[in-house]
Amino acid sequence: MPTNRTERSLRATFLGIGINVLLVAGKLAGGLAGHSHALIADAMESLADILSSLIVWRAVVVAAEPPDRDHPYGHGKAEAIAAAVVSTLLLLAALGIAVQAGRQLGRQFFPPFQPREAPRAFTLFILIGVVLVKELVYRYASRQASLAESGAVKADAWHHRSDAITSLAAAIGISVCLLGGARFAYADDAAALFAAGIIGWNGWLLLRPALDELMDAAPGAGLMAQIRATAAEVPGVQAVEKCHARKNGFQYWVDMHIEVDPRITVEQGHQIAHQVKSRVREAVPSVNDVLVHVEPGKSRAD
Repeated sequence: MPTNRTERSLRATFLGIGINVLLVAGKLAGGLAGHSHALIADAMESLADILSSLIVWRAVVVAAEPPDRDHPYGHGKAEAIAAAVVSTLLLLAALGIAVQAGRQLGRQFFPPFQPREAPRAFTLFILIGVVLVKELVYRYASRQASLAESGAVKADAWHHRSDAITSLAAAIGISVCLLGGARFAYADDAAALFAAGIIGWNGWLLLRPALDELMDAAPGAGLMAQIRATAAEVPGVQAVEKCHARKNGFQYWVDMHIEVDPRITVEQGHQIAHQVKSRVREAVPSVNDVLVHVEPGKSRAD
């Protein structure tokens, strides 16, 4: 059954798909008619946004599925996989834009020279509108991603901002072309090259946490300290010897070793372990489960 987090993720994803379908058509038509390579590249980036949003949509749905026989820990890793795929698409989009822009610049500065026609003025107004729309969509999607703690939706939100960055760079380049005349026609491609660098860098920043989750990297020190402190406060716990956690979708799975009086009964040890699990889950709602291993500590004085 969809959770509130899932619903937030899906709303942001569907909004992005709808907006991008309209923008691809508008930017591609405007780029072809207005002789703007940056605007055409921007349209291709929006097309990649649609694909990434579809990937995120399916990942969010799969991640919300409950555990089953084949996936006893649930399907949360679908989120990290989608985030990694979407981040990779960002990197590929940046590479494609950079290669195309580099070729166009080379044709204008190296023989055989192939000067290009300057973009038309109306393409500038298209790009200004795109920047405003995409920045608003980014802010909405980013907020929903934070509330849902979804790395995949966060990566998808950055696809929207990368589109805004590409459009802004293209708008600056076209402005230079229009103000400087034909001799500054290369500014359109230079702007696309600059935008590609920004998109590629952000793609890498988003890819790293997704890979960390897939590799079961340890969560932040603050979260681990909170879990340890909560467990140590449970009556009967002498010490928290080991504590490991890994992220799976929206939630964490914790493995913990606690020390108790070696002379208590198995039943008493079990009760202490159960209290540790309950207290940790109450204190840290993002923790789904806690596996507690009980070890002998120091004997109490009679």
